[in-house]
Amino acid sequence: MWTTFVLNALSFVPAGFSPGILLVLMSILGASAIMSGLSGFGFSAIGALCLCLLPPKLGVPLLMTLSAANQLMSLGQLKADMGSIGEWWPDGPAPYLLGGLVGVPIGLAILHSLPTSTLMAIFGGFLIIYAAYSILKPQTMHVPFKGNWFAASLVGMVGGVIGGFTAFPGAAVVVWSGLRRLPKSESRAIVQPYILGLQLVSIAVLAVQHPETFGRTYWTLLVITIPIVLPCTLLGVNLYKSLSDINFRRVTFALLATSGLGLLVKAAGAVSMFAAAAGAAH
Repeated sequence: MWTTFVLNALSFVPAGFSPGILLVLMSILGASAIMSGLSGFGFSAIGALCLCLLPPKLGVPLLMTLSAANQLMSLGQLKADMGSIGEWWPDGPAPYLLGGLVGVPIGLAILHSLPTSTLMAIFGGFLIIYAAYSILKPQTMHVPFKGNWFAASLVGMVGGVIGGFTAFPGAAVVVWSGLRRLPKSESRAIVQPYILGLQLVSIAVLAVQHPETFGRTYWTLLVITIPIVLPCTLLGVNLYKSLSDINFRRVTFALLATSGLGLLVKAAGAVSMFAAAAGAAH
């Protein structure tokens, strides 16, 4: 059934999307789903490599939607580890979501105002710095207080801004949870509802402010990639249940750094091409 569905969708693929490009996109998104199912975050960190093939104004909304589907699947598999909604305030994801609602419109404004090469350079540099921080940070580094709802809201707002133009809102919350030394299960119970909530809000705001984003190309790519993302999410969740912490860290942050480096290379190429075109025109 899925095969027939996807084959029918392929007939609507716009010009410029060769089978090779589609295969690369599906491979990237499959790896993204495995990583996010394994770690609870980071779908768009690896998925950002799609921006080497797609313009950000198409690629970022697609990543947001696929990330939301990924989180729904993952949360369904791990619902026993998630706290009830009554426990979301003040120590759960609710304060982070509150701050994120403020940050998302700022991030979306950045998405629709900065040049493509600038977006890729910022996001690529951010991913490399984040991966290096996560690998090299001193084990003794932590925040000297338990934290409160106001601090959580500020962290959530930062994540909302980042997520608005990168589709990767979870990074700030993951860093904060690490500094607070939250157990893995408690951190995941905050991060995953936060990511899901902000992705859905971002999609809704985009649909109102920029409905042209959700055109034929977007829907065609979504139909083609969803059947790849959901099974890979389940695979990642199963890996999460068996993988050791040390191997988890190695795989996760190596993939983050690789993604960031790829985006920086692509951004540098875009800048060079622009400079060459400007020189030729002059």
